Amino acid sequence: MNPRYLAITGGVGGAKLCVGLARLLAAEQLTFLVNTGDDFEHLGLHVSPDLDTPTYALSDLSNPDTGWGRRDESWHFIETLRGLGGEGWFNLGDRDLALHVLRSQWLRSGLRLGEVTDRLRRAHGIAHTLLPMTDDPVRTQVHTTEGTLAFQHYFVRERCVPAVTGFSFAGVERATLNDHARGLLADPTLAGVILCPSNPFVSVDPILALPGLRDALRDCPAPVVAVSPIVAGLAIKGPTAKMMEELRVPQTALAVAMHYEDILDGFILDAADENLIPALAARNLPAIATPSVMVTLDDKIALARTTLAFIHSLYAP
Repeated sequence: MNPRYLAITGGVGGAKLCVGLARLLAAEQLTFLVNTGDDFEHLGLHVSPDLDTPTYALSDLSNPDTGWGRRDESWHFIETLRGLGGEGWFNLGDRDLALHVLRSQWLRSGLRLGEVTDRLRRAHGIAHTLLPMTDDPVRTQVHTTEGTLAFQHYFVRERCVPAVTGFSFAGVERATLNDHARGLLADPTLAGVILCPSNPFVSVDPILALPGLRDALRDCPAPVVAVSPIVAGLAIKGPTAKMMEELRVPQTALAVAMHYEDILDGFILDAADENLIPALAARNLPAIATPSVMVTLDDKIALARTTLAFIHSLYAP
């Protein structure tokens, strides 16, 4: 039977590696477990940014300039809304709007988020399985020096300006891990779990906070590896490095590895951070260094290929 893999992802960086993995692995071999802590209700619509990003990326519809949203987008709706005095801080493109309307309609009809995500995945011609981390509402709260903000208010409305002091995930203690993902973690054909190069604090931690998931990853017989989102002290995309500085966490790939240390069997650094491998070895964490900045499709496939080979190397002979 073909080996199977679970990729845990959120944000633009994670979606890039998802594209590379999808080019190398058949649909039945690869499942994506996606952060929904970024979800929010806006203008009466259920918006799931981290689910939409891989949806557009895997269907080759994503905006190449931003990494999120649809290409060839227009903005007549949001411009008109602003002109009428509406709440226009969160951009909703005219093409993108259709997805949010349909998702919201299906959720109001009684479908679960997982069912809706699967319908949208099929409608976009995506063969690989996309799973929301849970069907239950979990909302990332960003604690800042200016008070607590809902994630999208911090990230988009306030443009990540307030200094971060911590994070919490409202509702997570009552949430249940997606059943398909839970089953996959116990599946003997599972060959590896990949933590994509996503923001550890707001893209991966909401998933890992689901009751029982960290234990399931620690008990998982397949290797769990993470790809660093930090390269030479900088975040390739988003506010990860800024958050680390404000939380007084060293802005290094090593600090990211330590953040996940209790669940990891291996860690992938960028070639620029090869000097950190001895420090990881001293903590009995196998690591490799490889070019990890993904600009082209070839970059995404190359990093995915290296990741899969690294997982294979971690199996005991």
